[in-house]
Amino acid sequence: MSLKSLFQVIIILIIVIILGGVYFNYFTNNNKVSLENNDKKIQTETVESKPKKKEINTQSDKTTVKTEKDASTNLKEVENKDINLKKKTKPNKPKINNIVKDIEYLTTDKNGNKYKILATSGRTNSENDNILDLDNVRGIIASNERSTVYIVSDFAEYNSSNLKSNFYQNVVINYEDKEITCDYFDVDMQTNIAIAYNNVVVKDPKSTMKAGKIILNIKTKVININPKNKKSKVTVKIN
Repeated sequence: MSLKSLFQVIIILIIVIILGGVYFNYFTNNNKVSLENNDKKIQTETVESKPKKKEINTQSDKTTVKTEKDASTNLKEVENKDINLKKKTKPNKPKINNIVKDIEYLTTDKNGNKYKILATSGRTNSENDNILDLDNVRGIIASNERSTVYIVSDFAEYNSSNLKSNFYQNVVINYEDKEITCDYFDVDMQTNIAIAYNNVVVKDPKSTMKAGKIILNIKTKVININPKNKKSKVTVKIN
């Protein structure tokens, strides 16, 4: 073989080796890139397929609870608005004035005695609905057979259920020619008995008498005069 032919063969071998190396490197790199892409794709799909983290769920639960609380608060606000609206729209009841002006009571007992009580004003007693508290009071006890008894006082309590009256403060009783002043004067129209007591003074044209208590029979007009106590006496002053 000539030197020229040997040299050509060597060049051809070198070209073949170079082409084979390039070919081998090319396919090897492509396989690596393909494998890496496949790994990344698998990892991405794995991550996407995993369930949401607990932290996200917790946040969702908090959001739900908050939403429920907000709904409850809104409901209460609506209810309160409805209540306030009802209060505003509810008509106001008129206040009942317990004071009565220009009072007059007239009672007649079985014996024909007439008992009239008048007052400029009065109100129902806070402890007993049957009792009326009266102001600036005048009382009249009239009979066809006996003299009329007139009573004046600052205040009185009149019980319509048992026909009992209690006159008090600056009490003045007049009948026939006598005037009786006292602190208290109780009248019971069922028994026809009236009792004057505390600082009792009886005046007539002839005398002035101080006593502890006087019992007056309205039917017969008989007076029973008693001292304040056993140790004291009834005093009489001749005019």
